[in-house]
Amino acid sequence: MIEWQYIVGIGIGFLAGFINVFAGGGSLLTLPFLIFMGLPATVANGTNRVALLMQNIVATGSFKQMKVFRFREGIYLTIPAIAGAIPGAFLASNIDQQLMEKLIGGLLVIMFLMVLIKPERWLKPAGSEKTKIGLAQIITFFFIGLYGGFIQAGIGFFLIAALIFVAGADLIKANALKLFVVLIYNLFAFAVFILHDQVDFLMGAIVGVGNMLGAYLATRIAVRSGPRLARIILLAGLLLSALNIFDVIDIF
Repeated sequence: MIEWQYIVGIGIGFLAGFINVFAGGGSLLTLPFLIFMGLPATVANGTNRVALLMQNIVATGSFKQMKVFRFREGIYLTIPAIAGAIPGAFLASNIDQQLMEKLIGGLLVIMFLMVLIKPERWLKPAGSEKTKIGLAQIITFFFIGLYGGFIQAGIGFFLIAALIFVAGADLIKANALKLFVVLIYNLFAFAVFILHDQVDFLMGAIVGVGNMLGAYLATRIAVRSGPRLARIILLAGLLLSALNIFDVIDIF
């Protein structure tokens, strides 16, 4: 690698880490970069997990330090999600990927309209309610995991929606818990990619440095600015992801 590649990799990682804390879809930036650098798509996918792990360790640690969430809340919601992801992964080969992508795009558009038209649910004061953990939440996160086993695209957005509307979290806590759940997910996925020799640790670490810096800055801004800025970035992320799925724009 030459010097400009290090700089660009860290810069793209920074943007991705910042976006992922507030909403999701940062991999729309990092995956194309890794493929552009000559990695096969499968290796790029595995390598991207290095950056995501580095990012989410920093982000969840920062949110925890600022007492945005408790690890116990995240663990209770992560266990049913992992339980759903296992059968979801086995069923993934039987799903028409193009049809699934269009369904995801439609759901993202619906969520965009919900955030845009009915903002009051998304803008409630931080810490206004305790996160609910019961049968309804366990069932919901099992199906979230099932979906994550089918296809990863858009999982961050759907986690945010589930955490707000089913678990009762505010938008800032929802983002913190989302990052924790994704962190645990990626520990399992990362092991699979390593076993299949599909990880370039150097490239992943370079992008990961940027992800960490972007995530650290975003957690500070998120807590200080409150849910209004987070809602704006969430709207932008939802719209760009939906447009990309429907081929209106080509981020890849």
